[in-house]
Amino acid sequence: MRIGIVAGEASGDYLGAGLIAAIQRRRPDASFFGICGPRMQALGAQSLFPMDSISIMGVDGLLKSVFKILRIRKQLVDHFGDTHPDVFIGVDVPDFNLRLEQQLRARTIKTIHYVSPTVWAWRGYRIHRIRKSVSHMLTLFPFEAEYYRRQSVPVTYVGHPVADEIGPEVDAAELRRKLELSGDPIVALLPGSRTSEVARLTGVFLGAAREIHQRYPGVEFIVPFANPQTRECFERLGGAPLYDLPVMIRDGGSRNALGASDVALVASGTAALEAALLGIPMVVAYKVSWLTGALVRMFAHVKYFSMPNNLLEQPVVPELLQDDATAANLARAALKYLDEPQCYAEVHNKLAGIHDMLRQNASERAAEVVIDIVDAHPS
Repeated sequence: MRIGIVAGEASGDYLGAGLIAAIQRRRPDASFFGICGPRMQALGAQSLFPMDSISIMGVDGLLKSVFKILRIRKQLVDHFGDTHPDVFIGVDVPDFNLRLEQQLRARTIKTIHYVSPTVWAWRGYRIHRIRKSVSHMLTLFPFEAEYYRRQSVPVTYVGHPVADEIGPEVDAAELRRKLELSGDPIVALLPGSRTSEVARLTGVFLGAAREIHQRYPGVEFIVPFANPQTRECFERLGGAPLYDLPVMIRDGGSRNALGASDVALVASGTAALEAALLGIPMVVAYKVSWLTGALVRMFAHVKYFSMPNNLLEQPVVPELLQDDATAANLARAALKYLDEPQCYAEVHNKLAGIHDMLRQNASERAAEVVIDIVDAHPS
């Protein structure tokens, strides 16, 4: 079994690796090639280009890299057209993968897209391209599958691998001991997994931290980073607060940092979902360039941009977007959790339901769909 696969950032590498491992357990002879991160490559997947060569954020990121990205996609189309894999799997990065999938499907290659584009949230017109591009959609969230069924796109809800790995109850005291945290309370700061996010949110998060510290002098902050680039950006922009405040910086370990915390300030994205699965009350911030922000406002058709609020019937965590994402606003929302135990408990209890919803043995379910499609349409 020969499988083409393209992932474009760390979260895609994580999801792709889980899927590859699950397929290998069923089909040890399966081979994988395309664009892969270090986790996928450790399982034997061949990467034809560096994964970060197609990793972009927003329209501004696309404009800077458009010609390189177009060249890489054309080379992939030619390569997959010549080698004709049994199936192609695009893991997230829809702006890159959907066009690639459309061209491959035109060459009679079956295409699976893993992780739904946020077509349900904004730029709904993309559903027309998805119908042309995707033989089968794999979604992480149940409401996404319902959307695709209404749009006549073949779909399977597989759940979220993160929910399979972590439980809703963690031993916070043990995590604090391992992380050498002694503050009371503990507040996690997760300003993003991309340098562009960190650049926009560092000052805001540290400003909020200063206000929290003024109210709670015993507080300790923990800041985990996904990679050296984001840590360097944070430390470079952090300035005096990094020396004036009790801030512990860690390489990796965001889940442990969240599990050890009482409250979290997070950039919208995977960190918000992880905090929800751990039942950690959070404040979610989102800052992008003015152009990307204008386009989101123009084409968005949902009220909430954080996944916890989209998964629950009623929103439970504060969302601060663009100009509203100020240090004062973040601090005010975080302090409400710390000042009002009843508010804290209510949010914690509501977040706990998300874990049961998403724990579906996702990688195994996704692998079953891939193998069934290949077996039903052998090359």
